[in-house]
Amino acid sequence: MTEAIHIGPDPARKPDLQSLMAEVGQGNQEAFATLYDAVAGPVFGTVYKVLRDHAQSEEVAQEVLVEVWRTAADYRTERGTALNWILTLAHRRTVDRIRSVEASAARDHKAALLERTPEFDEVSEMVEARFEREQLQRCLRSLTEIQRQSVTLAYYQGLTCKEVAEALSTPLGTIKTRLRDGLIRLRDCLGVTA
Repeated sequence: MTEAIHIGPDPARKPDLQSLMAEVGQGNQEAFATLYDAVAGPVFGTVYKVLRDHAQSEEVAQEVLVEVWRTAADYRTERGTALNWILTLAHRRTVDRIRSVEASAARDHKAALLERTPEFDEVSEMVEARFEREQLQRCLRSLTEIQRQSVTLAYYQGLTCKEVAEALSTPLGTIKTRLRDGLIRLRDCLGVTA
């Protein structure tokens, strides 16, 4: 009978992950290399089962193993096996990735909806402006002559109350009252609520 030849570490000899974790927690790079070789496959498998994307699974598995290197000192044997602790990190990181991808997709979708604003409708804007102008002209005709003159000079020609009074040869107090009364009548005619 021929004996099987194995390349690499002896498959019958599995490393003690708990003691490797303790050494990795102290910064031992050789221990981490051995730990990496022992758990990289199961970590990738756990991540891939959830993500179903080879490239993302490799990336997340790498992130998990870097996290193992950084946080190995936090591992406590009384809380479970080293492999379970590492696979829990892998599962959590995978769920985080899914949430991140979903949030990114939601943001992209929202941005796309905001970009689809309706184009400026020039015709409807012109019709609306014309309607408002006609309504204002109709309401201005409902004012008394002195109210209409006061409002026109103040709001269309930009004169102050004092300048309107001088232009119409009327006392300032009378102009202020006619402006106030005229604006109230315009507001009511246009249906504007105060």
